[in-house]
Amino acid sequence: MKAYFKLTLAQLRLFSRNRQVLFFSLIFPILLMAALGSFLGNGNSVNLNGVVIDQDHSEASKKVVEAFRDQKTLKLDAAPSEQEALEELKRGDEQLVVVVPEGYSEQLQAGGGSPAKLKVYYDEKNMAVSQLGITFVNGVADGISKSIVHYVPAVTVDAEPLQSLGLRYIDFLVPGIVAMMIMSNNLNGVAGQIASWRERGVLRRMQSTTLKARTFIAAQITARLLLNGTQAVIVLLVARLMFKVKVTGSWPLLLLLVILGTLVFMSIGFIIAGLAKTPESAGPIAGLISFPLMFLGNVFFPVKNMPSFLQPFVKSLPITHLSDSLREVMNVGTGFGGLWGNVLLLAAWAVAAFTVASFTFKWE
Repeated sequence: MKAYFKLTLAQLRLFSRNRQVLFFSLIFPILLMAALGSFLGNGNSVNLNGVVIDQDHSEASKKVVEAFRDQKTLKLDAAPSEQEALEELKRGDEQLVVVVPEGYSEQLQAGGGSPAKLKVYYDEKNMAVSQLGITFVNGVADGISKSIVHYVPAVTVDAEPLQSLGLRYIDFLVPGIVAMMIMSNNLNGVAGQIASWRERGVLRRMQSTTLKARTFIAAQITARLLLNGTQAVIVLLVARLMFKVKVTGSWPLLLLLVILGTLVFMSIGFIIAGLAKTPESAGPIAGLISFPLMFLGNVFFPVKNMPSFLQPFVKSLPITHLSDSLREVMNVGTGFGGLWGNVLLLAAWAVAAFTVASFTFKWE
C-alpha cells in the first residue's frame, strides 16, 4: 500500500508541475464552455441581428418598425441609409436588412388585391442564417397583415413541453464538455505518457523493482480519477456561476459515471500506448480516435441530427452513452433505474478495453 500511495502522489505531482497538462485538461474545457455558452447557450439558442430602414415615414411604416423592434430573436436596429446598411451587410456586420419603401402606406390603403411589400436584403454566402431571418420577417409581416384586417384565428397551437424542464443549449452543452474532458484527458494523456515512459526506459526500471504491475496501474487509475473528479467539479461550479446550470439528479450517480468513463478511456489509452511504437506516433493515433468521437459522440450535437446511416454506429460508442447519461442525470434527474442500460454498456466497454489493453501492454 505504501508504494501505491507514493506512486499516486508522484503522478499527481507530475500533473501539477506540467503547465500544458493543466491548461489543456482543466482550463481549455472551461474556456470552451464559456465561449460556446456565451455565443449559443445563455438564454436563446438563436439570435439574429440586422437593420430596418423606414423610407416612408408614415404612421403605417412606424408600426412596422415597432413590430420588428418588439422581436427578441430578430433584433433590428434603425439605419440612416439603405446604401450604408447594404455595405454593412456585405462586410458581414449585419445579417439582414429590411426596408419599408417609400409609398408603403399608399400601397396599403389602395388594397385591391395587391399587397404592400417590404424589401429584405440578405447575404447569399450565409444561407442558413439568411433563410432563418427571412422566415422571421415573414412571420412579422404576417402578424401585421392579420392585425390590419382584424383576423381572428380559428385554430391556435398550445405548445407544452413534455417534462417542463426549461432547458437551454448550455444545459445540453455542459454534460458534453465533462464527457469530452474525461475522454481527452485519459485517452490522449495515457497514450502519450505511457509511450514516453516506455521509450525513456522508465517502465523497464519499474519492472526491475519489486513494484507489481497492478500497483502501478492502480496508482495511475487513482491519480486520474482524482484529477477527473476535481476537474468535473470545477467545470460544474463554473457552469453554475456563469450560466446557472444545475445538477438535478444524484451526485453519487454522476461520480459513478465519471469513474466508468475514466476506466473506459484509460484502457483505450493503454491500448494505443501498446500499439504505438514511439511517443510521436501515439499522439496522432489518439487524436485520430478522439477527434471524430468529439463530434460524433453526442457532445456538441444531438445524435438525432446526424445522418440516419451513422446513428447506429454513434449509439454504440462509449462517449455517446457517457454524455447521454451525464445529461440525463444533470438535466432530467434520472436515477440509476433509468440508466442501468447505459451503465452496463459503459462497464462492458471498460472490461473489453481493459482485456485488450492487458494483451497489448508492453513494459519495454
